[in-house]
Amino acid sequence: MTRPVRVAIVGAGPAGIYAADALLKSEAAKDPGVSIDLFERMPAPFGLIRYGVAPDHPRIKGIVTALHQVLDKPQIRLFGNVDYPNDIGLDELRSFYDAVIFSTGAEADRALDIPGIELDGSYGAADFVSWYDGHPEVPRTWPLTAEKVAVLGVGNVALDVARVLAKTADELLPTEIPANVYEGLKANKALEVHVFGRRGPAQAKFSPMELRELDHSPNIEVIVNPEDIDYDEGSIETRRGNKQANMVAQTLENWAIRDVGDRPHKLFLHFFESPVEVLGEDGSVVGLRTERTELDGTGNVRGTGNFTDWDVRSVYRAVGYYSDELPKLPWDPASGTVPHEAGRVIAGSEHMTSVYVTGWIKRGPIGLIGHTKGDANETVECLLEDRAEGRLPAPAQPEPDAVVAHLEGRGVRYTTWEGWHRLDAHEKALGAEQGRERIKVVERSAMLDASGA
Repeated sequence: MTRPVRVAIVGAGPAGIYAADALLKSEAAKDPGVSIDLFERMPAPFGLIRYGVAPDHPRIKGIVTALHQVLDKPQIRLFGNVDYPNDIGLDELRSFYDAVIFSTGAEADRALDIPGIELDGSYGAADFVSWYDGHPEVPRTWPLTAEKVAVLGVGNVALDVARVLAKTADELLPTEIPANVYEGLKANKALEVHVFGRRGPAQAKFSPMELRELDHSPNIEVIVNPEDIDYDEGSIETRRGNKQANMVAQTLENWAIRDVGDRPHKLFLHFFESPVEVLGEDGSVVGLRTERTELDGTGNVRGTGNFTDWDVRSVYRAVGYYSDELPKLPWDPASGTVPHEAGRVIAGSEHMTSVYVTGWIKRGPIGLIGHTKGDANETVECLLEDRAEGRLPAPAQPEPDAVVAHLEGRGVRYTTWEGWHRLDAHEKALGAEQGRERIKVVERSAMLDASGA
């Protein structure tokens, strides 16, 4: 083969960009070379970092700098505002590329099957995150009328949601939040935010730094009930073997023994409370019922039969993300992933020729952004092994211009990497007018215009 290996990556978030980086660092990149096209449904790249990370987390946003360096490489092209399968389908991708990697991530909320979860005032955390992150495909307003709010879950997304609900709009104004989000948060009535975890402090999935950040706000009083500090043998083993879990437990212990201060917004972290029902009247949330749990010796919990009704008027479930099913690919609805072996997609008992997965669509929405690097390396290794063994059929139209002609023939208004630089400069200019680093553009049409699509 004298031409470069042509690879399509569907999804230009961290997982897809890490896969591109792994390809660029491979032996194949030296000979015969690689040519990579990233396809992204949104007009802008970076996926979860742009639309899933809270705006007051500039440290995580800093990962974008490293991803930028990958996308700046001449072997890579970006095609934004291109939807799989409507703008380009699997058969078409296979006709243009030697291999296709899907890295489409997860944007929807995992279901929580308890009575009342469908009531007005009951929300998925992912939808709320999309709203405050200025995602073009969600409503521009959010009802923030409840003074008392429940958040279900003890992961970093639950902390993000609780923190954004408990902070003031002016605290978040220096970030990149768009005007509609600032106006929405200014109207926020929340004074009490209650975060509920089914298990104990040692089982919480918070990152230590994310947890400690809760206490940095001059407006948020973080409160932990001393009765919720409890460990069994399984919990002690977890703390011994997991430095992060131990740091989280220590932070919670320190908060449990201190005096409650007078910061205006209260954020309660509750453990050993399992949500069993969202209570409603006239179709709207009026409370949350939890069952008290206790440790069983292994770090797991069992119910005690003691129930508490909490006076809250809205409930956010942060119990995990769920991926969208990809047409033409096999699907495991239980895990919300594409069946695979080390990244090779499996349909029935056969490997699907030249089709691969990486990131959350491969392993489920767990772990931090950096964990997708190992995923990408494994998938790319398999892809290059298949190529070396002659298992990748040659595409019918490998010329780089063929896919451009396809998209233009379909009338797709696609964005490019140069277009992202234009949008990036535009957002920074909007921010500079107000003394801020950036103001995010929300409307898809405005993003396309700014990108020069």
